[in-house]
Amino acid sequence: MSTTTTTTTTTTTTTSTATAATGTTPADHEASPLFQPTRLVALRLKNRLVMAPMTRNRAGATGVPEPIMATYYAQRASAGLIIAEATTPNAVGATYPDIPAIYDDTHVAGWRRVTEAVREAGGQMFLQLQHGGRVGHPETSGLHPLAPSPVPLPGTIFTPSGHQETVVPQEMTEAQITATVADFAEAARRAVEAGFAGVEVHSANGYLLHQFLSNATNRRTDGYGGSVAHRIRFTVEVVRAVAEAIGPERVGVRIAPGVTANGMEEDDVEAVYPALLEALRDLGLAYLHVVFADPEQPLFHTLRAAWPGALIANPALPWPGPLPADGGRGAGERLLAAGADLVSLGRSFLANPDLVARMRAGAALNPIRDAHLMYVGGETGYTDYPTLT
Repeated sequence: MSTTTTTTTTTTTTTSTATAATGTTPADHEASPLFQPTRLVALRLKNRLVMAPMTRNRAGATGVPEPIMATYYAQRASAGLIIAEATTPNAVGATYPDIPAIYDDTHVAGWRRVTEAVREAGGQMFLQLQHGGRVGHPETSGLHPLAPSPVPLPGTIFTPSGHQETVVPQEMTEAQITATVADFAEAARRAVEAGFAGVEVHSANGYLLHQFLSNATNRRTDGYGGSVAHRIRFTVEVVRAVAEAIGPERVGVRIAPGVTANGMEEDDVEAVYPALLEALRDLGLAYLHVVFADPEQPLFHTLRAAWPGALIANPALPWPGPLPADGGRGAGERLLAAGADLVSLGRSFLANPDLVARMRAGAALNPIRDAHLMYVGGETGYTDYPTLT
């Protein structure tokens, strides 16, 4: 009780100071297009703010979502849409310790507890499907990582026993590629069974599908490597298979042109991503999700013009480093003005379960406890962030 009271008092004081300094009022914040209701295919969204998927490592060792995850997501159900964290479609795709999975009945049951809690709180959820590719380790998954080519992840990777040197991944055979496509489709079916409104195929941030797109990590000479048309093939096959499994209106895809996470390098984004969108544009997908979108860059406008459906833009906020004081609200409004339909925010939702209410009021945001982002487990820095009231 005392913590909440103190936080509320501090927030109120900060808000008053900000209002006096900027000349804005709570009504000005309320009028932001971020808070306008909208539609995403068949879904009615109460606002245009999307909680971005963020790995938090709070699942069990077997990938089953823990009850605390239901609390965490239900706290943030005021988002127009929640995209739940990266979830592996098969065992070999596991990236780090204690990430969730969606390839057997126990995973479905665990996720169903989460989706029911969010639905009861008035929220809607998609689930992000992610295969780590070379971002994995035998100590974590019990299996040797697979990737488009035997190009290791630079540096070290976190495992159940701490940081270890990465291993050279095994180059995927065509049979393994085909099986992985089928695993994504089956994972999507299980996600719908678990109560998700849809899934997001993760083709970004240096994980398996992104690895196929880049000629730095994809050095194949067969039908899945070499030319742009061959390098986009795996992502296109995965997305098509998932769309056939659950319906394209339930499927989004995430891309990160030029993002260097997990040691990625891309020198031909202007060729790869328009070609990828051209191959996907007529499938009738729910949305395209662009990571680190910047309306000042020509590529953003190229992608917007090439994509006929809804576009979720994740603003290019400082990383690493502190968030802007408004949590990305201003950047989000600029993206909407530049043609985005929805705006996804990650760390702001992480530290502020009532982010929508705080932004509506122009209230100060909670600082992020960086030491508790990943790997530590428990409620500290997860479900114990205070709300305004």
